Amino acid sequence: MGKSALPLARVYQLLEPGPVVLVATRAPERPNVMAMSWHLMMEFTPPLVGCVLSNRNYSYELLLKTRECTLNIPTRALARAVVGCGNVSGRRRDKFASFGLTAVPARAVAAPLIAECYASLECRIADTTLVRRYNLFVLEVVQAWIDRSVRRPRTIHHMGYGRFMVAGDVLRLPSRMK
Repeated sequence: MGKSALPLARVYQLLEPGPVVLVATRAPERPNVMAMSWHLMMEFTPPLVGCVLSNRNYSYELLLKTRECTLNIPTRALARAVVGCGNVSGRRRDKFASFGLTAVPARAVAAPLIAECYASLECRIADTTLVRRYNLFVLEVVQAWIDRSVRRPRTIHHMGYGRFMVAGDVLRLPSRMK
């Protein structure tokens, strides 16, 4: 897989300012994956991530049932697969096979990691208080993986209606954070 463990205290760096992620869940017949851009970091340690999944999505149903998933961060190279995963349901279609994605076993959860993504976060549901009202799941990241050979990940950011922005330039500015 080519990924090594990432300290959990650094997970927030992977998700800010909000790249599109691929949410993988485990279903009885095969793993499922969906594209998601509505997420936010909620806490540093333990890393908590808020995710909004529509209650009409198959992944919503699977996440409620299994209480775990993986968040996989793709780069521009996977843009067409990301859009494909976001435009069809996995209820009757194997999206991993359809879009050329490789499911690999995770360490702490049953949902798979996606080998082609440069980083992967293994998550368990920490809180469902806001699910019924807002479809907002609070996930705790229990294991994080990163491909350190990817120096400047060109993540994609959803702008709506099939438009995406690609991250690129890196700015280094003074910071008091350690």
